[in-house]
Amino acid sequence: MNKQAIEAVIFDLDGVLADTAHFHFLAWRELAQTQGIDFDEAFNERLKGVDRMASLDLILRQSSRNYTHEEKQVLANKKNQHYQQLTATITPADLLPGARAALEAVRSAGLKTGLASVSKNAFFILERLEIRDCFDDIVDAAFLTHTKPHPEIFLTAANHLGVDPSACIGVEDSLAGITSIKAAGMFALGIGSANVLTDADLVIPDLRHFLLNDYAVN
Repeated sequence: MNKQAIEAVIFDLDGVLADTAHFHFLAWRELAQTQGIDFDEAFNERLKGVDRMASLDLILRQSSRNYTHEEKQVLANKKNQHYQQLTATITPADLLPGARAALEAVRSAGLKTGLASVSKNAFFILERLEIRDCFDDIVDAAFLTHTKPHPEIFLTAANHLGVDPSACIGVEDSLAGITSIKAAGMFALGIGSANVLTDADLVIPDLRHFLLNDYAVN
């Protein structure tokens, strides 16, 4: 990738632009407890970048009983209702440090901006954060057959933006998300720890360190 080749930047939502991941943790923990399942921050890390039903399956594997499809749907809906109650208090002040500046930098550079989130609440969260208009296209779970680490979500985002995947930067904070970006043939920018996001092309601690020129590599 070189400077001329960059045409779009595609961001994940949870843990990249806003700390909604904590609300997911609280909602999943309460649900797990109703089923007699232990759930802590360490287990929650395994759910980053994983969609709702796949996350539920991972949690329910810790139970000694089997669940029907209908029971899983009920539990997933309960979790989502709790999550929506928690996120109803979100305001623009809950954007993570550097998030708005990063989005504005991409727009100012004349690049297309996409969102690739497995959350079915992505549109709601963006409205609460007042950044919906920052994106040319949004891909959420409603568009997908496969979840991360499958590349479908980032390939779909690139397709909607009309940009070749090789001309995109994908921004993620999870291992599954980085794998998805790399499988899509994009430059993978990790948000977090380089010791964790080992497959990323470059890792920064947060979007305050987002500089477009740093990701234009040969």
